[in-house]
Amino acid sequence: MSGTRYDLIIVGGGLVGGSLACALGAAGLRVALVESVPPTIRAEPSYDERVIALSWGSRHILAGIGLWEDLAGDAEPIQRIHVSERGHFGLAHLDCAEEGVPALGYVAPARLIGQAIQARLGAVEIFCPARLVGFHLGADRVDVEVASGNASRLLSASLLVAADGGDSAIRKRLGFQVLERSYGHDAIITTLTADRPQPGVAFERFTDTGPLAMLPMTAGRYSLVWTAREEETAGILALDDRAFLARLQARFGYRLGALSRPGRRLAWPLKLLLTREPVRPRLVLIGNAAHTLHPVAGQGLNLGLRDLAALAQVLVDRVRAGADPGDAAALVEYRRLRGGDQDRTGLATDLLAHLFINPWPPLRLGRNLGLLGLDLLPPLRHALAARFMGVAGHLPRLARGLPL
Repeated sequence: MSGTRYDLIIVGGGLVGGSLACALGAAGLRVALVESVPPTIRAEPSYDERVIALSWGSRHILAGIGLWEDLAGDAEPIQRIHVSERGHFGLAHLDCAEEGVPALGYVAPARLIGQAIQARLGAVEIFCPARLVGFHLGADRVDVEVASGNASRLLSASLLVAADGGDSAIRKRLGFQVLERSYGHDAIITTLTADRPQPGVAFERFTDTGPLAMLPMTAGRYSLVWTAREEETAGILALDDRAFLARLQARFGYRLGALSRPGRRLAWPLKLLLTREPVRPRLVLIGNAAHTLHPVAGQGLNLGLRDLAALAQVLVDRVRAGADPGDAAALVEYRRLRGGDQDRTGLATDLLAHLFINPWPPLRLGRNLGLLGLDLLPPLRHALAARFMGVAGHLPRLARGLPL
């Protein structure tokens, strides 16, 4: 016997799952959102809060959902990206003026994005804190059992959307085939203050251990993403602030002057995970549950938001046409819209991650010449910018900033 019936059930209320719930709830679909962690725990503010680099295309998607207006005042625009390799001549720039847009992207605190999502979930039935007990994928519906405390409840829907992160329990339970490997590196993140900030300029500096990114924030602050070999991570985290800053300045240089006020340092292991076919009958994987990427070029969340935009349009169009939003035709259409971008973006970030840490001299020379060529060839630069801005190829309504 089925329980309460919805158009879809989303498991995972993070940035991708929560944004999808906002979009579809506002469009009139019956949405249930299952999340295990209360929002007050997920949104702790601090000086070293995690930030997200949102592409220009992602800004449009958030605007189409109605979230951007709550973020715009605290989002720092990225108007220029400076790309270089430490100790070598390779150098390239991307500039928003050349692309005819006010910004290539924006840097926004994850906490504020989460707060904006929470404020717009009024049309969604939320089960939080709650955990997924089990589910059954049937021919015409999916049945899901969720538990909160000592009570459980049975829900039914046309579609189950797994947005439960890189360690997705749903993906593992169903045995999805994945391409997965560790990079042997960790990303160390913190927030710093520069005494000669360059507002609107982001830096991507390739080093022998991987990329080091400095993302502009408000009030002269920068978010650091430092890729280090996993055997070096513990030592870097253990350094006192003075020694940490000295080591960082030696790797990044003084383009921003002296760096100070490092926040709390965090680290997470870097891996590639690409789900070969992220759909099953009555089920879609989105966000990190479908693809976990290296942070080079900052494509992880942006790829998830592009997935969300396409999936939302497919589901809304099916419901408005009186069709089943979770049937095979809906899933085929979603894969047609998203398969190419998912594969290309995953493989491109993987290639960049390996290309810029390989010390082989001919390859090092080739990539430095490549950076110079990128700086000297506007058509190539425009094509690359469009790809990483998320405005290449087919754009669903949300990706054009339009409501569903």
